[in-house]
Amino acid sequence: MRLLSGASASRIPCPLLSFARARARCLPVPASGTACRAASSSAAAAAGDGGALKPWLFVGLGNPGKVYQGTRHNVGFEMIDVIAEAEGISLSSMQFKAMVGKGRIGDAPIMLAKPQTFMNASGESVGQLVSYFKIPLNQVLVMYDDLDLPFAKLRLLPKGGHGGHNGMRSIINHLKQNRDFPRLRIGIGRPPGKMDPANFVLRPFNRKEQEELDFAFHRGLEAVRIMALEGFNKSATYVNTAQSSEMLNR
Repeated sequence: MRLLSGASASRIPCPLLSFARARARCLPVPASGTACRAASSSAAAAAGDGGALKPWLFVGLGNPGKVYQGTRHNVGFEMIDVIAEAEGISLSSMQFKAMVGKGRIGDAPIMLAKPQTFMNASGESVGQLVSYFKIPLNQVLVMYDDLDLPFAKLRLLPKGGHGGHNGMRSIINHLKQNRDFPRLRIGIGRPPGKMDPANFVLRPFNRKEQEELDFAFHRGLEAVRIMALEGFNKSATYVNTAQSSEMLNR
């Protein structure tokens, strides 16, 4: 089985990645002609007192170490690796117990982070990153595995509880119980039979599942690009609308 690493472009079929890259900088929008213009016109809303844009903080949750690579609990890490590869961002810095990389999507500054605290203590890292860089919570997107979503389905929400996910519970605790930050839930499905969920989330994917997951990561990449350039609402529409129809037809 292939594990996602720095060379994560191999995780997305070449035609899909090429298509995604081609749309990265200027996504068509009816109102203004391009998403790049839309992002520029709303830039002031995200600027601090000094006029500098606050970065989007995209956080993927997982467990560090080779033993956990390619497991269901680490899809948040894998989503970050896909974004980093596609946007040419190196996660080479260790800050506040997280692997961090900085770059841009169009004119929008972004920061990618993979907390290295282990899943259940993710908030130790995320809380410090948010506080130090003074990032508004509506610009903090956390990406993580979800047992309650069908496999490889995505759901993008503006806020909410932890839903029993220990990484999200830790983040909410370290943000002083504030739940008003976006999250991208990545479906990993339910464990078969009477398997303990704690064991299920540490299982690797089979080949068919890996192929489905590649397409989910591609959608996640597009969602992040739309969010950075056009805002949360348009990104949520992109992620949720088509999938709602798909799930109704299951």
